[in-house]
Formats: sequence, C-alpha cells, structure tokens
Amino acid sequence: MADYAHPEVLVSTEWVAQHRTDPNIVIAEVDVDTAAYNEGHIPGAIGWAWNTQLCDTVRRDILSKQQFEELMASSGISNDTTVILYGDNNNWFAAWAFWQMKIYGHKDVRIMNGGRKKWLAEGRELSTEIPQPKRATYKASDPDLSLRAFLPQVQVAMKERSAALVDVRSPQEFTGEILAPPGLPETCQRGGHIPGARNIPWGKACNEDGTFKSYEELKELYRSEGIDGSKPIIAYCRIGERSSHTWFVLKYLLGFNNVSNYDGSWTEWGNLVGAPIERGAAAVGA
Repeated sequence: MADYAHPEVLVSTEWVAQHRTDPNIVIAEVDVDTAAYNEGHIPGAIGWAWNTQLCDTVRRDILSKQQFEELMASSGISNDTTVILYGDNNNWFAAWAFWQMKIYGHKDVRIMNGGRKKWLAEGRELSTEIPQPKRATYKASDPDLSLRAFLPQVQVAMKERSAALVDVRSPQEFTGEILAPPGLPETCQRGGHIPGARNIPWGKACNEDGTFKSYEELKELYRSEGIDGSKPIIAYCRIGERSSHTWFVLKYLLGFNNVSNYDGSWTEWGNLVGAPIERGAAAVGA
C-alpha cells in the first residue's frame, strides 16, 4: 500500500485485528446488504445503514451538517477519533461514507483494504453483539463542496469538455441496455450515458480478494481511457455511491487533485427533460 499517493487512508485486515480495541478508534461497517452486519461483524464495530443513516431520504440528498454531526456523536465519534470504515461488495458503501466524512472535514478516516470479504476469507473473529457507544461531542466543518459535483457543473463540463466524465456503472447501464442493476429500485426514465463520458466500471479498481489494485495497475486502468489528471475529473454512477468508490481511488490512491463525485448521477440526468444522452458503446469518449 506504500506506493499509493495517500497510503495513510488504507489499513490492512491485520492492522484492524491488532488495533480494533484501541481507545481512540471507532470501526464502522457499511454494507450494500444492510442485513449483513447483524449476521456477524468485526467485534466492536458499529453498523451504519446506507439507505437510512447516510442519506436524507426526504430531500434525496446526503446528510446535512446537523444530521452528520448527530450520526457522529451518537456513534461515539469525536473530531479527533480515528474512524475505520469497511463493508461488503469491495467497500462500495464504505467509500460512500468516507466521501461524506471528508465533505464534513473529518481528518482521520481510513478504509480497511479488502473489506468484509477479506475479513471473512481470512477466518477472522466475528461478533453479533451490537455495541452501545458512549455519546460523543462532534462539530463538523462547513461542507467542502469541491468534492461534490452538481448538475450545472456537469452540464458545463459536457458542453465545454472542461472536465473528464467517468461513468463507473456497468457496460449494460452505460449503453442503455438496462436502467439499473437488478433489484435496485432507484431508476430513471431513459437509459444511456452523459455525452463524452468514459465507461470505467468501479469494480475494475479491485482485485478478486476485494483489495484495491496496485498504484501502477490503477494508473494504467484510467490512463488507457484518457483519465490522467490533466483536467478536472467528475465521476458518476446511478445514485452516487459507486462513483464515490472511484472518487476515492482517483483522489487518494492515484493522487489526482481535482476530482469530484456527481451524486445526482444517472437518476438525475436520465430523468431531465431535454438533456442530451448517448447510447451504445460506440459513442464512448466521443
């Protein structure tokens, strides 16, 4: 992990096993399958449900500053706590939590490389006991909106080709063959992709064991599609979670400075009246 631009944001399963009881560490599991945590988790880890605790379901938005402060405080997290995030599906939603924590200025937050998959594969200890954290005091920073792309920015980027657009969904979603992954309800009226976007599925950044690929492998993966950091990068998916994983890879593992996550993503763009779209693979990068 030392080859990454910011290796300090990753920890190994071995490190977590050794440090999980340290007094200033809080471990949080964030899964796609919100029932997985109850089936067994790292002893002492709290669980965050992405669909209720990490979003505002009424505003269809990320947590507000006040909501974020409440989640941290009720989780026993203060401003100087080291937070270790992990989850299923190659840390997809752990990255979503990481992105929001950085938006609100948490200094020391890390991802367990390999996530739940690697912890289970190694036969490490699991617990079904639900911790009851002692409430902490937390004061969030004002949101760092440089980490987040909004619709007007994406429209300008598409029109002026002023930023590289990275669509991290599956090829079938990118071409318009399907509107959403099977079983996931948030959808759109039209399939396809934002004109000019490159399709680099988020999962390509990971090895079979759930760990991130090496710096050189990641650099080549994105460079081969013209993503080299020479211009700002905007990542998007369907509702912003998978693209937060790519955002993490581009910003923290590869060290590209100007990377943002368009969390409105395809459920916003694909529902806009009159918004241009492209379909099929032939238009990639056009």
